[in-house]
Amino acid sequence: MRVVIDRNKCIGAGMCLGIAPDIFSLDSERKAVAASVDDSVRPMVESAIVCCPVEAISIED
Repeated sequence: MRVVIDRNKCIGAGMCLGIAPDIFSLDSERKAVAASVDDSVRPMVESAIVCCPVEAISIED
């Protein structure tokens, strides 16, 4: 599983950080970045996907 963030869509709202702070962070441009993860955290990533106000997060299997 790979977490993908569309940097053109990301507005740095930080909703993903609130849901999964061990997975997501903001870089120097205030855009979300995701750590490498395994399937054990899929439910948290899926919650972040639902909460992203600009639908910038997706999963690639």
